[in-house]
Amino acid sequence: MSLPLADLPLQTQVEVLYSHHHGWLWRWLQRRLGDGHRAADLAHDVFVRLLAREELLAIQEPRAFLTTVAQRVLANHWRRQQLEQAYLEALTLVPAELAPSPEERALLLEALAEIDRLLDGLPLAVKRAFLMTRLDGLNHDEVAQALGLSVTTVKRYVLKAALQCYFPDALPAGR
Repeated sequence: MSLPLADLPLQTQVEVLYSHHHGWLWRWLQRRLGDGHRAADLAHDVFVRLLAREELLAIQEPRAFLTTVAQRVLANHWRRQQLEQAYLEALTLVPAELAPSPEERALLLEALAEIDRLLDGLPLAVKRAFLMTRLDGLNHDEVAQALGLSVTTVKRYVLKAALQCYFPDALPAGR
């Protein structure tokens, strides 16, 4: 069903999409996840993402559009799960008396997810150089040696990642 959305305010556009397609989107996500509760959460995330937009939606095919947005939300969900799993595996190496509390764990996971989001799209070598300096505490010389790069390249990579983290909107779209 093609809806004449283009002339409506953004919030109204999202309300129309929600009322006409939320059930379909939930079923689409539920088939991929095998979990109705998680599908409901991610369907909600799709519509929240649409409401956060600043420009109107130019949609010819609502379900194709929602599928594209949902695939991005789903990819972020899977990536966050992988990040969380890696973090939990790393925690098994920490002595129990040094392990963070559940509250600290939740805050650390949020911080890791945000760092991952900010570094998304940068080349792997740039991410690695940045994380080695910030998380491992290595200096540029040590990172250069570990990655087989010049110190100048490491400095450039760390600067690029830092700019992406601290000023994400200031960089060109192509990064």
